[in-house]
Amino acid sequence: MLTYDLTGTKDSLYKQIYQNIREDVRSGKLSAHEKMPSKRALAQNLNVSIVTVEHAYDQLVSEGYLYSRARRGYFVSDIGDLERRKPPKPVSRDIRIPEEAPGLLFDFSSNRTEREHFPFSVWARLMREVISLREQDLLVKAPCSGVDELRQAITDHLASFRGINVDPAQVIVGAGTEYLYSLLVKLIGTDSIYCIENPGYRKLMKIYDSNGAPCVYAGLDEQGIRIDQLRSSGASIAHISPTHHFPTGITMPAARRYELLAWAYESQDRYIIEDDYDSEFRLSGKPIPALASMDAGDRVIYMNTFSKSLTSTIRISYMVLPENLANLFYKKLSFYSCTVSTFEQYTLAAFISQGYFEKHINRMRRYYRKKREKILEVIREVFDGKDYRILEKDSGLHMILEFNTNFSDRDLKAKLEEKQIRIATVSDYYMGEAPEETHQFLLNYSNIDIESFPYAMKAIRELL
Repeated sequence: MLTYDLTGTKDSLYKQIYQNIREDVRSGKLSAHEKMPSKRALAQNLNVSIVTVEHAYDQLVSEGYLYSRARRGYFVSDIGDLERRKPPKPVSRDIRIPEEAPGLLFDFSSNRTEREHFPFSVWARLMREVISLREQDLLVKAPCSGVDELRQAITDHLASFRGINVDPAQVIVGAGTEYLYSLLVKLIGTDSIYCIENPGYRKLMKIYDSNGAPCVYAGLDEQGIRIDQLRSSGASIAHISPTHHFPTGITMPAARRYELLAWAYESQDRYIIEDDYDSEFRLSGKPIPALASMDAGDRVIYMNTFSKSLTSTIRISYMVLPENLANLFYKKLSFYSCTVSTFEQYTLAAFISQGYFEKHINRMRRYYRKKREKILEVIREVFDGKDYRILEKDSGLHMILEFNTNFSDRDLKAKLEEKQIRIATVSDYYMGEAPEETHQFLLNYSNIDIESFPYAMKAIRELL
C-alpha cells in the first residue's frame, strides 16, 4: 500500500498525493501497467477523504501518468525509459540580463527625460475620463494602425507643427520605433539595401541585420549624409535624421535635402526614412521644416516618437507612410495587431487634441533652454578656453564637448568611470573603422542634476 508523509509542506492534500505518485511513476518505483490502490483503500491508508484521492487521480490521468479501466480501477501508464532516466533539468546559471552599472553619479550617455516633468495630474485625469466615457471602446480591438482618434490627433499636430499634411490612414502607431523599423522591413522587403549614417545610431544596424535586411552605411560631411557615398553603397533606402543628427548634432541644410530627394526620385524603389526623433526641442528660432513636408514625390517615410517629448517609458511611436506604401501595408500586413494599449491610445489622443501636448512641449522647451544656458555657464567657469570647444547646434538635448588632451578617448572614458562618471564619445558611434581620435564627447543633459553638475566638470578638468 502506498504511504506518504503529508505533513511536510503547506500544499493541499490532493496536490501532495498527486506530486508523490507522479514522482514514483517518473522514477520507476511504480511500474508500467501496475494496478493502483482503489480510491477508498488509499484514502483510508492516508487518512484523507475519498474526494481528495479522486482529485489526485484525476489530475494524474489528465497528465498521462495514470489511466483507468471501467470497473477495474486505475493503472500506471507506460511513460517509457527515456522519461525515467532523464535527469532533472538544471537551473540555468548562464543567463545574464543586462543591467545599468550601479553607483554612477553622472551618466552623460543617458538620454532619458526627467521624471519630475511628466504631466501626471493631467494624464491621470484624462485617463479617468477615458475609462468613464469610453467604456465600450476600450474593450474593442484597435485597428492594426491604431485607433482613429489618435491618428487624427497626430495628423493635426503634424500639420500645424511640422508642415506635413497627410491622411490619418497613412499613420501607423506602434510600441516604439524599433518595432516600426521591423514592420518596415516586412513591408519593403529584404531585397532592398538599407543605408544608415556613419557615425550614427548603431542599434539600427542590429535591427536591420536581425530582420534579415542588408544594411550598409555612408559617411557625413558638415551638411549631413554624403550623397556620393549613398550612391556608391547601392542602397535604395536611406535612413537619416536630417533635423538633428545623432551624435553629431548636424542639421541638414535645404540644399542637401533637395539633393537627397532628387536621389530618391531617380528610382521607384527608393525611399527615405526620416527619423525626426527630437524635433520638438529646437530651443531657439522656428522649427526646421521636416523633410517630409518638402517631399513632392511620396518618397519619404516619416517617423517620430513620444518617448522623447513625454517620457522614455511611454513607448508610443508612429510612422507616416507614403500613399502607395500605406495601401501596401493594409493589403500585406493588416493581420498584425496594434501593439499599443487602447487605454493609452485614447488618453494620448485626448492629451494632444485638447492642447495639453503643445503646452507641455512649450513648457519643456523653456525649461531645457534655461538648463542648457546654465550648463554652458558652468563649462565656461570650470574650463580654460584653450582646453575645450563646445559643438552645439542650438537643438536637441545633447551637445558635444571637444577636449584638448593627450589621453585617448578610451583612456579618458575609463578614468572617468573610476570617478563614477560615464560619458560617450563620437567615435563610439562609428561603424567599421573609426577615424583618428576625435576627443569629442557627448553630453546628454536631459536627465542630469544641474545642482551637482559642476562636480562632474571639475572631475573632468582635473583629469585633463
